Amino acid sequence: MPTPDNSPAAVRRALRKLGADIHDARRRLPMAVVAERAFTLRSTLQRVEAGDTNVSIGIYASALQALGLLDGLSHVADISNDSICQALASAQLPKHAHPKRPTGSSGNG
Repeated sequence: MPTPDNSPAAVRRALRKLGADIHDARRRLPMAVVAERAFTLRSTLQRVEAGDTNVSIGIYASALQALGLLDGLSHVADISNDSICQALASAQLPKHAHPKRPTGSSGNG
């Protein structure tokens, strides 16, 4: 029995867009071919293209890989794309950094 969809509206919208993008990328390839390349069923790929929130992220990733689009997924939560997070991280850095001096012998020995 399918799990009820209790996902926030923003999540449902994002997955519907991702599913539509996957559908657009697949438009010239038969669904059966992409499903086979993604190691999933045709019915599951249909659910992906519909943006079903009950399909695992792994299946979405497999569909992206089958279409040669997996690299984009690895950049989704990359901190280098988040200017606010970078600004907050920079604000927490010390204003002056002093290298530690070696303790013990001077190494001239």
